[in-house]
Amino acid sequence: MGIFPTFCPAPHLFGARPTPIPGSGFQIAGHSLRPRGSPMKRAPAKGPSRHPAPPSGMLVAADNPATWRDPAQAGIADLGNFALALGDIPGSMTLIEQQALACSHLIALGGDHTIALPLLRALSKRVGGKLALVHFDAHVDTWPDNFGQAIAHGSVFYHAITEGLVDPGRMVQIGIRSPVSRDIYEWGIAQGITVISAEDVHLSNPAAVADRIRAVIGSHPAYLSFDIDALDPAFAPGTGTPEVGGLASWQAMGILKRLDGLDWRGMDVVEVLPAHDVAEITALAAATVAWNYLSIVT
Repeated sequence: MGIFPTFCPAPHLFGARPTPIPGSGFQIAGHSLRPRGSPMKRAPAKGPSRHPAPPSGMLVAADNPATWRDPAQAGIADLGNFALALGDIPGSMTLIEQQALACSHLIALGGDHTIALPLLRALSKRVGGKLALVHFDAHVDTWPDNFGQAIAHGSVFYHAITEGLVDPGRMVQIGIRSPVSRDIYEWGIAQGITVISAEDVHLSNPAAVADRIRAVIGSHPAYLSFDIDALDPAFAPGTGTPEVGGLASWQAMGILKRLDGLDWRGMDVVEVLPAHDVAEITALAAATVAWNYLSIVT
């Protein structure tokens, strides 16, 4: 099956546990979760995702020249959108976790970054322990709550760490640059998180950044969580909480391409907001992240 003919609009799988296409090594699913009571006017999802992204269709044509692999030949099942309990965040978390457990290697497209928590819960169960984490983002997402909500896009990795899903000593955050409480930032450092700020990336180069990531992750089972706001708004305007000074698309792709050979077990690309996109460049950037990921794991 081809990759990304649209931004996961169809087919849809109804019910709590999807059945991947027999023989597929990888599964792609859309997630359109929006936290109830979110204070952000620019929420990344308002219901089932049906926004077409024709530019992403250009990514199916041939090999990725960085790896000389064609992700379209990897045996990929498009699961459509995961079922959600709309308006019920705990219920949606349970549904996402149940559906993710049925997947051997999930590529999740969002949607709100909150989806990473149930995906990590499911994957931690599959591997039988803690995961290493490569986290591209403008924000640390390690607040204990988010505007009064215990579980939301700003607190997802606080819970992932405190629930024992992620080993913070094998966690790297890339692109961090947003305002953050000093206590929150220092809590992450004290846990063992390695932070590579956006400025660090700008003052270095993709090869050196990738080497630093590889040194932290080692041979541990690893998960990639890519918030599209890791990119500068010039490259990804269609997101809910843009922050200036971010990564250029070439920097992010250059880093990702050099992470071939790690023990990847799954990934997400989140916080794409089609209503605020311009010429679908954010959708194309997100699809390209997933395409490059598939190129290093197939």
